Amino acid sequence: MIKPADVSTKRLISLAPDNWVKWVTQIPDIVAGEILNSEFQWISRESDVLIRVENPQYGKFLVLNELQLRYKPEMPRRMRAYAALAEEKYNLPTYPVLINILKASDAEIPTSYELNIAGLRAIQDYRVINLWEVDVNIAFAQPLPSLLPFVPILKGGDNESTIREALQILRADEQLNQLETVLAFFATFVLESTLVQEIMRWDMAVLHESPWYQEILREGEARGEARGEARGEARGEARGELRGRKEELYSGIELALEIKFGNQGLELMPIISQITDLQKLKAIQQAIKTVNTVNELQQILSTNLT
Repeated sequence: MIKPADVSTKRLISLAPDNWVKWVTQIPDIVAGEILNSEFQWISRESDVLIRVENPQYGKFLVLNELQLRYKPEMPRRMRAYAALAEEKYNLPTYPVLINILKASDAEIPTSYELNIAGLRAIQDYRVINLWEVDVNIAFAQPLPSLLPFVPILKGGDNESTIREALQILRADEQLNQLETVLAFFATFVLESTLVQEIMRWDMAVLHESPWYQEILREGEARGEARGEARGEARGEARGELRGRKEELYSGIELALEIKFGNQGLELMPIISQITDLQKLKAIQQAIKTVNTVNELQQILSTNLT
């Protein structure tokens, strides 16, 4: 069984930096240079990957790659800040790229930041790449090994044969085989967990240790907590706070079920919503991380309903 690896964005892009910058900028004769330190002194936030590049037409400049699991409304402002900080630190013009991994909604994602205050304007354009709109064949044809772990969520990649093809390429290359954990994680969004487990031939507990999986769980917990706090504050009552905590747990459980078991897991939510005891809900949330099948979880639910 392979061990989980903390596969960072920097590690992914460094696999084929020339092909990566050609893809994100659509400049065919661009050449990648050093992958730079993207930690800025003035803010406690590290931009994902900053690459110094060179091109006959534009000379030397920076490509700033910001990968987001899901798009957030504050991203235009952040892209403006990251681009300005990068230019200040390295004294080079910056080409910012925002790459969104999972679709959050059908709302159009802006490609620029604009602010006008008392006639003074601040404008920052940036390129947006939504992975769910990217043709899966690009990952295999260019080649772009950095995209192989994302194959299940690319356009046309949500099928068993394509995922198996990506897995075969990852396993055949010593540099790439650690990316299997990331591929498995995204495969659970389009295939049943049992099938993913069969394809990958290792325990799904490995996937749950993935930083991508943990980020999704934290997102669900934060979303539930915010929703619960809002309801509790609106009521201004102790029972509102209790109800808010339940909403937090329900939200986290629902997201975990969707990630691990898909629609089959979500079918359990009407049963779970009947449970009001906080300790039982916490036990169920923890159980989702350890069980391997929906049937195992149903047995646990039966115990908690009695």
